[in-house]
Amino acid sequence: MVAFKVSRVQTKPFDGQKPGTSGLRKKVKVFLQPHYLQNFVQATFNALSAEKVFGITLVVSGDGRYFSKEAIQIIIKMSAANGVRRIWVGQNGLLSTPAVSAVIRERIGADGSKASGAFILTASHNPGGPSEDFGIKYNVENGGPAPEGVTDKIYENTTKISEYLIAEDLPDVDISTVGITSFSGPGGQFDVDVFDCADTYVKLMKTIFDFEAIQNLLKSPKFTFCYDALHGVAGAYAKRIFVEELGADEKSLLNCIPKEDFGGGHPDPNLTYAKELVERMGLGKSNSQVEPPEFGAAADGDADRNMILGKRFFVTPSDSVAIIAANAVGAIPYFSGGLKGVARSMPTSGALDVVAKQLNLKFFEVPTGWKFFGNLMDAGFCSICGEESFGTGSDHVREKDGIWAVLAWLSILAHKNKDNLSGEKLVTVEDIVRQHWASYGRHYYTRYDYENVDAGAAKELMAHLVNLQSSLPEVNKIVKEVRPDVSNVANADEFEYKDPVDGSVSSHQGIRYLFEDGSRLIFRLSGTGSEGATIRLYIEQYEKDPSKTGRDSQDALAPLVAVALALSKLEKFTGRSAPTVIT
Repeated sequence: MVAFKVSRVQTKPFDGQKPGTSGLRKKVKVFLQPHYLQNFVQATFNALSAEKVFGITLVVSGDGRYFSKEAIQIIIKMSAANGVRRIWVGQNGLLSTPAVSAVIRERIGADGSKASGAFILTASHNPGGPSEDFGIKYNVENGGPAPEGVTDKIYENTTKISEYLIAEDLPDVDISTVGITSFSGPGGQFDVDVFDCADTYVKLMKTIFDFEAIQNLLKSPKFTFCYDALHGVAGAYAKRIFVEELGADEKSLLNCIPKEDFGGGHPDPNLTYAKELVERMGLGKSNSQVEPPEFGAAADGDADRNMILGKRFFVTPSDSVAIIAANAVGAIPYFSGGLKGVARSMPTSGALDVVAKQLNLKFFEVPTGWKFFGNLMDAGFCSICGEESFGTGSDHVREKDGIWAVLAWLSILAHKNKDNLSGEKLVTVEDIVRQHWASYGRHYYTRYDYENVDAGAAKELMAHLVNLQSSLPEVNKIVKEVRPDVSNVANADEFEYKDPVDGSVSSHQGIRYLFEDGSRLIFRLSGTGSEGATIRLYIEQYEKDPSKTGRDSQDALAPLVAVALALSKLEKFTGRSAPTVIT
């Protein structure tokens, strides 16, 4: 057994190591600075109490992006030096973010050990490569992201750090081969356990969904399927689940080989970046004569986000979570006993609210950030939740889960078609969505993203919007000058959330303009970029009249878009005449 010694390395703080809603994200070149990653890892260990570090089991893996393999070796050496007992690593350093959560909650090691936390190496849906993005975040014992109390301590520690501990003489561990490597240190034995990245997650999915029902759907010659991993970590699960377990044709899988640079693409599952899938599903600009598949889906870099498509049909994430909630009890065995409650992030459309009201379910509106859902789930208040930013999930883990969402949709399709697999025509994705609108009404919804905006200009724009809220007559004067057909603003505020579980208050969570007819305009600065600022504008209009739910979304929302741009003076503040991405 190889022995190692602990070194104390002198260092100085770096500016700007404050974790956002999803950890610390910066350009790779920033992380490559000497001591940069080490400072953040040590600051994290220092933020945890001694009993939450010494002798524990930690998971260290991620989406496989550029610099991940080097980062894993650094974190292994630092964990050994800080008294961690064992490290679990997904084979080749790969674990999806929801799979990390599942491993923390479900996996038991050969020696009976359980993990109590994880370093996840991902920048989620941001690009990867030498000149692109890297990220790291810490998840706690419930499998969810570290709460603000912990991330605030981490940040405070980064501002005053003077040394870090590392076992510099510990040899690099082969993470490409499953097995346990043991070392001897001053505090005793230290193990690195490399394990199959899919086993725990697949077992969990099989306890949630009726795989046989989905297999029967996929066997139908009338049902065709396409899944695009965008060269992210979802590719490590796609063949195992969709082909080996469910019997889909391997040709149904697109871009399912994980790559450090995501094949040069942007691993964000939306209509702009999932170009190949969008074309294949008949939603692109080409006039292909090839008949699109019945169902399509995509994942982001770390497989926690999802996009759902039908043949020539896009399902908004806000509609998706509402439809899953409305159908879960009948279609998904895990929920057969009923839902505890449902929740959505504040910018997500009110489609889920209507389902909750009609089904008499507990309902919660929370700030953006999955940790808020985790609190509700741990308290037994919430079964299904979602965000408009292509995140959907349930209380099986404490992260959003892209493959779970795809299996949920396949389950709903299987349930709707269970007596119809040999019939003339299957119930389609579009049929399910239109039936939902007929029952619950339609929330026309779009999101405009203005990426890499000058941070100072973005803050000025947000301050302007807050100041404008002090005079609703002035607001409504602008509204009527731009579009007399738009309803008056009834209320305007900055969203504030008091957590019903721990009483904590989260302020300044988005600027809202709420209209008399139920329409909403919301402005937020996003915390998921690695540089500059991203302004997100959310536009929503509710339509109950079934005869009016079939309009084109952009046409229906054009009046509200004009009002939003006028109220915000967005072009004046940012110089942008158009958004980077429209969803």
